Amino acid sequence: MPVPTIEWKDNRLRVIDQTLLPHKLKFVDCDSAKMVWGVIKNMRTRGAPALGVAAAFGVYLGVRRSKKSIFRDLDRTIQYLSSSRPTARNLFWSLERMKKTAYAHRGKPVQRIKSVLLEEAKRILEEDRAVCRKIGMLGSRLIGDNDNILTHCNAGGLATGDYGTALGVLFAAHSQGKRIKVYVDETRPLLQGSRLTAWELLREKIDTVLICDNMAASLMAAGKIDKIVVGADRIAKNGDTANKIGTYNLALLAHYHKIPFYVAAPLSTIDVNMKSGEGIPIENRQPDEVRKIGNVYIAPKKVDVFNPAFDVTPNKFVTAFITEAGILRKPFTASIKKAFSI
Repeated sequence: MPVPTIEWKDNRLRVIDQTLLPHKLKFVDCDSAKMVWGVIKNMRTRGAPALGVAAAFGVYLGVRRSKKSIFRDLDRTIQYLSSSRPTARNLFWSLERMKKTAYAHRGKPVQRIKSVLLEEAKRILEEDRAVCRKIGMLGSRLIGDNDNILTHCNAGGLATGDYGTALGVLFAAHSQGKRIKVYVDETRPLLQGSRLTAWELLREKIDTVLICDNMAASLMAAGKIDKIVVGADRIAKNGDTANKIGTYNLALLAHYHKIPFYVAAPLSTIDVNMKSGEGIPIENRQPDEVRKIGNVYIAPKKVDVFNPAFDVTPNKFVTAFITEAGILRKPFTASIKKAFSI
């Protein structure tokens, strides 16, 4: 991803405003925890790994001006940022890591604690970049020359530190000279596939075909899809996976048509304290996201709307997980446990 999705620059968190893509590439500078909360809540930055990175810098920004009350401010900031969006495990993983780092230095000078927190946030960003590159490299081994691949939502550089998870796999395969064609679900209602994924793939000069979400079944029936690769927002320890709404549909279709269904995600997306997908909190978003496209209403203004941002795919429909620790296969409870013990 040549354009930095998220970075620390001039003592501010800088992110791409993804609500303006693909028409306009604009950056937003955040200099407070409140601004970080806003860009997360309003999906100006999005994608589970990117939310983790943003939240880490948000913690630092929340205590940057603290004096003697740094731990009170820390706890308030973490609680505040955790209220932005409920589903992505990486956001909470990052907040937990920042809190642990701060409390490990309790008793040290306040300025020292602030410095440690900033360095930890930078470390989370750099680790994410390295992890995504490794996911891409390992996952590319599953991609063959002339493969036709379907993906859903956006799990590219825009959703991570710079390279992507699901798209990282495709970027790596493409860089190796493999000829691939990628079918991109538009991903209603916010069109992350058509606005973001198509934009990223075309920038990398990858053969890209945009489809409406309801066209996937006909492509599979026609034998035009070889593999499906998606990202994840939270994975339970049994392999049940929450991802953008519509992912479950694809998993069911893939199972019926006997097409491999891969989920690419870092270990930080796996919630080892979540027994199954039944416990994953699912975010419900504003009804106008469905009633409108942009500023134009496409439905009656008063019609009731059901708008969950995510659905949960049962583990039996997942072929394998692509992580930085390797390709995790069934039984997932055992392979996930082993990955965390490496």
